[in-house]
Amino acid sequence: MDVTELRAGGGQEYRWALPSVLLGDGLEGRPVRRSTRDWIVDVAMFLVACGITFLSLVEMKPQPEPLLAVEQVAGALACVAVWLRRRWPVALSLVTGLLSSYLELVGGASVVALFTVAVHRPFKISGPVTLLNLFTLAPYVMLRAGTDDERMSALALGVTFVLLAFAWGIVVRARRQLVWSLRQRADSAAEEAKRLERERIAREMHDVLAHRISMLSLHAGALEFRPDAPPDDIARAAGAIRTNAHLALQDLREVIGVLRHAGPDEGDPVPDRPQPTLADLPALVEECRQAGMDVHLHLRAGGAPESLGRNVYRIVQEALTNARKHADGAPVTVSVTGGPGEGLSAEVRNPLGVRHGARLPGAGAGLIGLTERAELAGGRLEHGPAPDGDFVVRARLPWPAQTSGEGDA
Repeated sequence: MDVTELRAGGGQEYRWALPSVLLGDGLEGRPVRRSTRDWIVDVAMFLVACGITFLSLVEMKPQPEPLLAVEQVAGALACVAVWLRRRWPVALSLVTGLLSSYLELVGGASVVALFTVAVHRPFKISGPVTLLNLFTLAPYVMLRAGTDDERMSALALGVTFVLLAFAWGIVVRARRQLVWSLRQRADSAAEEAKRLERERIAREMHDVLAHRISMLSLHAGALEFRPDAPPDDIARAAGAIRTNAHLALQDLREVIGVLRHAGPDEGDPVPDRPQPTLADLPALVEECRQAGMDVHLHLRAGGAPESLGRNVYRIVQEALTNARKHADGAPVTVSVTGGPGEGLSAEVRNPLGVRHGARLPGAGAGLIGLTERAELAGGRLEHGPAPDGDFVVRARLPWPAQTSGEGDA
C-alpha cells in the first residue's frame, strides 16, 4: 500500500500507517505493494547492484574454475535477491554482508542491501548492521588480497562503499522523516481548523436560535397560562410568535447560506453572516420588553469596535435568554459601561425568581460558550448568585486605547 492509497482512505488508518510506508519500520516480512515510483527505484537499485558486480568481475584477478563458478552463481543470486530488499532488508544485508567476507561478486548486492537497511530501519538496527559489514572487510582483505598495497587499497575501497551507502541511506531516511513530520503538522493543523470551525458554527447557531426559541416559548406559555385573555392580547401574542418564528427561520437560513457559500475547492473565503453590534442593544432590550420582560438598560459606552460590540451583544443576549428561562417575571438590569483604554464591562442582573410555566430545557452550554467567547476576546466572564440574592452575569473585555470602531451606541 502506497501513500496515495492511504491518503485516499483517510482517517486514523492513514495517520497510523504513514510512518511505516515512508520509513518501512516494523514491516519486516510483510508483502510489499509497489507504486510506480517504487518500481523505478527498485529497478535502479537492481541495476546498481548488477553494475557493481559486473565491474568487480572485470577487475577480478584470475581465479580457479570452481571458485569462479561459485562467485558467478553467488553474484547472480545476490543481484536477484535485491528484489527482496523491501520485504527482508535486515536479513538480506546480513546474508550478503557475511558472504562478501570472502566472495567478491556479492559486494554490489551487499551495498544495496545496506543502503536499504539505513533507509528503512532506525539507527539502533542499521548501526550494528553497518558495523558488521565493516568487520567483514577484514577476512576479505586477509584472504583475497595479495600484497600489502592491495590490502590497503581493498580496505579503503570497501570502507568507502560501506560508509557511503550508510550515509546516503541516513540522508534519505532523514528526509522522509521530515516529510512525515510536515504532513503530520499539516494534518494536525487541518484537524484543529475543522474543530475551531465546528465550535464557531455551534456557537453561532446557539446564539441565533436560543434567543428566538425562548421568545416563542415565552409567548406560547403566556397563551397557555391565560387562555381566557382578551382577544387583543391573544392576537398580539400570536403575532409575536409568528414574527419570532419567521426571524428564527431567517437567521437559520442566513447561517446555512454562509456555510454553503463556498466549497472546499473554491478560492474565495467564506464570509461571515451580518453580525449585531453594540448599537443593536437597545433594539434587543425593546424586543424583550415587548415580550413581557421588565428590562432596564444602562448604556454608557459609545464607539466600540465591531468585534467588541458583537461579543458584548451576544453576552447580553444569552444572559437575557437565561433570565427568561429561569427567572420569569423578575426585573432585569443591563449595564454596559467603558471606553477606550479602560475596557468594556457588561453586567446583567436579575433576582432569582420562580417560573409560572414549564422550565425551558438547558444544559448550561450557553454560559460555557459565553465564557469561551470572553476568553477568546482576551477578557473574562463571571456568573453566579451574588450576596444580595441576585443572579449576575458579569463580563469585562479589553478595549485598546488606539482602537476606534464604527458603530455608535
